[in-house]
Formats: sequence, structure tokens, C-alpha cells
Amino acid sequence: MTRDLYEEIVELRRRGERAALATIVTRKGSTPRKDPAKMLVYEDGTQLGSIGGGCTEAEVCREAMLVMRTEKPSLMSFDLTEDDAEESGLLCGGIMEVYVEAILPDPMLYVFGAGHVGQCVAQAAKTIGFKIAVVDDRIKYANSERFPAADAFYVDGWEENFRKLAITDSCYILIATRGHNYDLACLRFALTTPAKYIGLLGSRRKTKLLYEALEREGVEPSSFERVYAPAGIEIGSETPEEIAISIAAELVAIRKNLEIRPLKESVRHLKPIASRGKTAALVPD
Repeated sequence: MTRDLYEEIVELRRRGERAALATIVTRKGSTPRKDPAKMLVYEDGTQLGSIGGGCTEAEVCREAMLVMRTEKPSLMSFDLTEDDAEESGLLCGGIMEVYVEAILPDPMLYVFGAGHVGQCVAQAAKTIGFKIAVVDDRIKYANSERFPAADAFYVDGWEENFRKLAITDSCYILIATRGHNYDLACLRFALTTPAKYIGLLGSRRKTKLLYEALEREGVEPSSFERVYAPAGIEIGSETPEEIAISIAAELVAIRKNLEIRPLKESVRHLKPIASRGKTAALVPD
């Protein structure tokens, strides 16, 4: 069973699907399982394996669904004493802790535009665990010689490319094409996908023009709240390499579901607390 479970995890990630893995990490007293049992919970609520059954297992399944959505692990404690035994359905009397972690596919970054910035972003994102797909209409630019880190290439007319892409909520999109009209087409498409991140390279003025054009087409202005524009965090970046670092940092924050805030601002929100020595510690407000 254990081998099959691990093989299933590999297959899930290969298919780009999510799941959650529950593992008994602590046992004291009498518990339904004596081994470090594992249970895999799928997105549809079905499961592979068992950690003992009863209401406790059902509660773990519910937590697993939440862990899949938030992508944050959870440590659950169960006191299977006589008082709780009848309710849980587990006549044990012990204490058990279960660690629930998300099984997630490798994040895929679709780089729309094979120019210098796209090239640098692809290289930076690969080093932090992203798979890379390069999308462009020019084979001269979108190729393995210029993008050795890329896992896939989509080189055709833009509309033809869009039809080939399977964008899921684990995917990230960076729009960095060579022209306004191409950016507009890519943004129009990106907003129809469930992508976790949509980044748009360019000035605030260009962004405003694109939004206005899409509004005239009937796109709801509220949908633009999903777009990170200009893409990246503020580090005063100017060169393609610097811009890539800025965008890569933003990708990390989005992947970890963190609120993006400049480091300087974060430090500014720390206040000193009194100490007996000559120094004071800094703590968040």
C-alpha cells in the first residue's frame, strides 16, 4: 500500500493535480494504528489508504480539503479518551497527532514573449522551482538555444498558441511581449483562465490603456484586480536581469500566499520593546 501511495503521488504531480497527504506522526497509548500510517486525500474527497477510520478520519479528510486550498500544512491532535471514544467511533483511549500536507504539482510559469526580459525571468524562475513554458510567434526567439531552462515551447500565431495551453489554478502567467497589441491579446486570454498569477510587464500608463481597451470590449473592470501590473516588486530595477529578480521575488510571494510588502515598509512597522540590556528587540505591531 505504501509503495502504491507514493507512486500515486508521483502520478498526481505528473498530471498536474492536487491532493493532501495525512500522516500519523505521534501516538501515545492505545490508538487505531500502531505504524506511521498515511492516507492520501484527493480533490474530490476520495482517499487512498487509512489512518484508522471513524469520525477522526472524516475530520482529517475535511482538514485535507482546506490544506489543498490554502497550501498550508496542518498538525491535528486527537485525544481518543473514553469520553470521546463513543463519539469518534474509535474505542482506543490514546492520543494521536496527524500531519496534513498538500501535494501540489510543480508550478508552471508561462512566459508570453521571448524577448530579453522573458529570457531572464525564465532563467530566474527555473532556479526557484518553476517549470517554464515559453509562448511566442517567432521561432527565431522561442527556442532551446535562447531558453535552455524551458520545459516547453508554444510557437505559432498567438490565437493558435492560446488554444493549445492548459492553464490551471497552479499556473503562473507573465506577459512580456514586444508590442501593445500582443500584450492586449495575451491579457485578454489570461483573464479567461484560472491562473494563480497574471503579471504584466510595462508602465502604469500602458497598463491603463490596456485596461481601457478591454473595458470597451465588455470586460468587467473588477477582473483587473487579478493582474499584477507592473509585474514585480519595487527594487528600482532597470536592466532585464534586475527586472527578472524583481518578478521572481513576486512569484515566490504569490506561491507562498504572502502579502507583498517592501522590506523597508515591513521594518518600519516594527517597534522596539523595552529590555533590561542596552539593546531592544523589534516586534511587529
